[in-house]
Amino acid sequence: MSALYPDTRPEAEQVQIALLRRAPAWRKLEMLGQMNEMVRTLAFSGLRQRHPQATPAELRRRLADLILGPDLAARAYGPLPEENPTRAL
Repeated sequence: MSALYPDTRPEAEQVQIALLRRAPAWRKLEMLGQMNEMVRTLAFSGLRQRHPQATPAELRRRLADLILGPDLAARAYGPLPEENPTRAL
């Protein structure tokens, strides 16, 4: 089997894989939820950097665009507010 993580020693990778295989389903779902939350946090942080003047509500709406896609997000939450050039840096 080829290495999954090129920066990890093969012995350590084997231990990680063995631990994941032995983990109960509830723990795997818990880890998946934690990873999902981290991805959302990172995406929200990136949106905040790109749109520093945006309100929290606008940032959540933009996050919906990333998660659902622009069409479904617009149907579910309405259109994004117009970009205001006076608010831009």
